Amino acid sequence: MSGLRDWTGGRFHYAWIAVAVTFLVMLTTAAIRAAPSVMMVPLEHEFGWSRSAISLALSINLALFGLMGPFAAAAMLRFGLRRTVLCALALLAGSVALSTLMRSNWQLQLLWGVMVGCATGATAMTLGASVVNRWFVHHRGLAMGLLTASSATGQLVFLPLMAWLTGQHGWRGTVWLIAGCIVCVFPLAWLLLPERPASIGLRPLGEPENAPPPAAVHHNPVVIAFGALKTASRSGDFWLLFGSFFVCGASTNGYIGTHFIAMCGDYGLTPVRGASLLAAMGMFDLLGTTLSGWLSDRFAPQALLFVYYGLRGLALLYLPHAFGLEYFYGLPLFTLFYGLDWVATVPPTVKLTTGVFGSEQAPVVFGWIVAGHQLGAAFAALGAGMLRNSLGSYTVATMISGALCLLAAALVLRIRIGGHRPALV
Repeated sequence: MSGLRDWTGGRFHYAWIAVAVTFLVMLTTAAIRAAPSVMMVPLEHEFGWSRSAISLALSINLALFGLMGPFAAAAMLRFGLRRTVLCALALLAGSVALSTLMRSNWQLQLLWGVMVGCATGATAMTLGASVVNRWFVHHRGLAMGLLTASSATGQLVFLPLMAWLTGQHGWRGTVWLIAGCIVCVFPLAWLLLPERPASIGLRPLGEPENAPPPAAVHHNPVVIAFGALKTASRSGDFWLLFGSFFVCGASTNGYIGTHFIAMCGDYGLTPVRGASLLAAMGMFDLLGTTLSGWLSDRFAPQALLFVYYGLRGLALLYLPHAFGLEYFYGLPLFTLFYGLDWVATVPPTVKLTTGVFGSEQAPVVFGWIVAGHQLGAAFAALGAGMLRNSLGSYTVATMISGALCLLAAALVLRIRIGGHRPALV
């Protein structure tokens, strides 16, 4: 790493190398998170598992993905960011590869529900927040926007390929693809991701020379995580952030990310067509989320979140009508507006969390907020599957999701920077 640091010294800060490596880790995680939407119907056909049973495994996955966030952030403080990420990648590779051998529904629950859910909690949004707060003082919004966009890029790169592989070689072809990607990313994280800027003799980008070094943390990660939650939960701003991110997860990963391809099938569209639409959303979100990071450095994050949640709610309320319209006014219009807004909420939410709780404490507190995001995703993944089974369509689930987004748009305007700052005991 020292050689690469010296090479970048006269060109750009090594922080951007750390962002690039983290981007690849999070991109691979995004591919894993997108895979179940392609695998849902093939698993239903091969094993005879119901849509509700498969949705339960995905719901467990989404819930644990979020609940692991604060403990992963605390583990990064206690044991090291690099070590935590490498352990999570190793667990992911093993769990995904083993799923090619599953024959019973409980194996789906264990591998894709529990193990993949826990491991991805350490390689997604919480990781991005930890890297940004360690490496950046200036350009935090832009850096977080780029990392958040990795989830969009993961869909853009992998979803059509996974849909094609599933059609040609079955769902196991998709599983081997993402397992191989994890194996390729592992050495990059091992060789190129330092623990902190000080590990290679640097300061965070934009930090003044007289800034004190970060305090060492020697406590148990569980104690750190629950201590932060105990103090943060006394702040009304925490619950507004938690609740709005619950809606964010319910309306993205949980609903559209999990059920959109199956929803397209209800209207006679092929899985490849549905995956292509999701990939197009990913392309637009790559632009929207990067732009959101840039805007977060310049405008009030509450106002940005009001616009994002409001537009997402309107797009979802429009979706049932989009399937009946042709040309640009149908699904392409939904894909454009929903795609620009897919995870654009993350950079302003991270900025608000840092403003309320401070840069050192923010990753752990944001981990709990991400837990709210994924609990919302789990709620929507399971609830939408149950509504689809009982009603025969996704229309009611879509209306509920849109209404929740409009409610979140109103709630975020009440968040105020300058609240409680939990001490990491």
